Amino acid sequence: MTINRTAAYGLYGDDVALPEIVSILNDAGFGNEDICMMLSPTHPMATMVRDANILNTERESVQVSAGVIGWLSGLGAVLIPTIGFFIRSQAFFHALVVAKHAPALCGGSGSLVALGFHEDEAERLEDQLYKDGALMYVSCPESAQMNWAIELLHRTGARETAILERQLAAGAVA
Repeated sequence: MTINRTAAYGLYGDDVALPEIVSILNDAGFGNEDICMMLSPTHPMATMVRDANILNTERESVQVSAGVIGWLSGLGAVLIPTIGFFIRSQAFFHALVVAKHAPALCGGSGSLVALGFHEDEAERLEDQLYKDGALMYVSCPESAQMNWAIELLHRTGARETAILERQLAAGAVA
């Protein structure tokens, strides 16, 4: 059995304040568990995660890295190709890790396919994300929400926005 769900996504450059976008989405009624983000390995936040080191003697550096990692781990899922991932949402966990056709971990086109993107589109977006930026993916349990999500992503500076429909196994929905 599958359940139809819709999602909206926005593609951003490196210069966008992702916490502000998440805050705007939260204020509009989208919970953190509905948000999945894929960061370019060269994105400043990805760099902080990659370079995080608890053995670092600079207390301020450790605190900044811990703050970024803490914030990212509060989202539904965050994927950083070649670096790692955080998954909080059961629906994203099932789609990205548990589903038998999920070749997903650590981002890339396999993760995007697992989220419902067509393979060609997933490869195109992967190519763009390896250069720079972030992809913000918002799961919309109700189709009426997806137009609102697209509008918010567009207003917050997404250079590309679109809607996609996907099917998840019934057990994969949180």
